[in-house]
Amino acid sequence: MDWVLVCLGLLALLLGGEGLVRGAVAIAHRFAMPPLLIGLTVVGFGTSMPELLVSADAAWRGVPDIAIGNVVGSNIGNILLILGVTALVWPVHVAGRSVRRDLAVMVLAAIALVPLFWLAEVGRLAGAALFLGLIAYLVWAYLNPQGAALDTEHTPAQPLWQALGWLVAGLCALMLGARLLVDGAVSIAHALGLSEAFIGLTIVAVGTSLPELATSVMAARRKQSAIAIGNIVGSNIFNVLGILGITALIAPIPVADRFLRFDLPVMIAASVVLALMLLMREGLGRRAGAVLLLAYAGFVWAAQG
Repeated sequence: MDWVLVCLGLLALLLGGEGLVRGAVAIAHRFAMPPLLIGLTVVGFGTSMPELLVSADAAWRGVPDIAIGNVVGSNIGNILLILGVTALVWPVHVAGRSVRRDLAVMVLAAIALVPLFWLAEVGRLAGAALFLGLIAYLVWAYLNPQGAALDTEHTPAQPLWQALGWLVAGLCALMLGARLLVDGAVSIAHALGLSEAFIGLTIVAVGTSLPELATSVMAARRKQSAIAIGNIVGSNIFNVLGILGITALIAPIPVADRFLRFDLPVMIAASVVLALMLLMREGLGRRAGAVLLLAYAGFVWAAQG
C-alpha cells in the first residue's frame, strides 16, 4: 500500500505541476508579462513547486532528512539524471556566454550551503537570507537579460476562468501529491530499513523532478537547447534559494551530518562539472549524457551507505 501511495503521489505531482504551469503561463499572458519574466518566475517556480510542497510538508511533520534530501537530491538528479537523459534524447548545444551568469549563481548557491550545513541547521534567519538571494537574482536577471527566453508566443490564449481553473487544480493536485509521497516514502524507509535521507535523495527527489524531466526532454526533442539547459539551471537555483529558504522560514530544518560529508559535496561537484562542460565545450553530446547517467547510478549506490 505504501508503494501505491508513492505512485499516486508521483502521478499527482506530475499532473499538478503541468496544470500549475499551464494556468500560470496563461494568466501571465493575460496580463502581458514579458516572456523572459514568465520563464524566470512562472515556469521556473512552477516546475519547482513539487519540491517546495514536499520539503515544507516534511519539515513541518518532523522528517527533516526528507526535506533536505529532496532539495539536494533534486539538484543532483537534475544534472546527472535529467540532463543525462535529455542529452541522450538530443545533443544539447548552448553558447557558454548565454548561461555564464546563471551557471555562476547555481554554483555559488550550492557553495553557500556549506556553512549552513556545517552549523547543522538551516534556521529562519538563514532561510530569509536564501530567499532574499533568490529575489536579488530574479531582479538582476530581469534587468540584465541574456540568452534565449522561453518561447511562449505560440501558447494558445485561454479565458481567465479556465486559466484560474488550471492554476487551482494544479495546486490542489500538488498538495495532495506531496502528502501521499511523503507518507509513502517514510513508511517504505522504515519497512525496508532504509534511511529517510536516502529515500529523500532518490525516490522523493526524482519524483518531484518529473516536471523538469518532462520540460527538458520535450525542449531537447524540439531542438530548443537553451530551454532544456535553462530549465535545469534555473530549477537548481530555485531549489536552493527558494525551496530551502521558504521551507526554513516555515520551520527550522536540522541537517544530518551525512549531508555535509557526502551529499552536498556531490551536489557541488556536479554543479561545477556541468558549468565547466558548458563553458568549455558549449554543449553536451550523447556520450556526455551516458557519463552523467553512470555518475548518477554511482551516486545512488554510494548513497545507500
